[in-house]
Amino acid sequence: MKTGTKLGILALVVAVSCVAAWNYHIGQVDIPESRTLFVAAFLTAVALGVAAFVVKGRSWIGGVAAVPAILIGLFFPFTMAISRQEVASDAIRVGDTIPRFTSVDERGEPFDSETLRGHPVLIKFFRAHW
Repeated sequence: MKTGTKLGILALVVAVSCVAAWNYHIGQVDIPESRTLFVAAFLTAVALGVAAFVVKGRSWIGGVAAVPAILIGLFFPFTMAISRQEVASDAIRVGDTIPRFTSVDERGEPFDSETLRGHPVLIKFFRAHW
């Protein structure tokens, strides 16, 4: 197999693996505070994809694999860069008392957080990078 083809396929494997790992963390509601390793891996996929076009000896398969790797590798760091999500200094933490609020529940009935007083409550928020 030609070097450029190997690089293109490797670039796609790195990009797809990073997307799979990112989606796993999203599913676990466990996105790392530091996304440096993800960004580095995505940019590595870009570098490998570009190298697949620069290095002599590439079949069409290497080129076809390199293009989505470059696009994926650029898309995810870009979206991470433009959508900062930082924890506010007054954020609710594990063990804190729930603040008082009123809202409407899924049945359209009024809801008051005061009804939860004295009961353990799990509040789960979905946090993604966008």
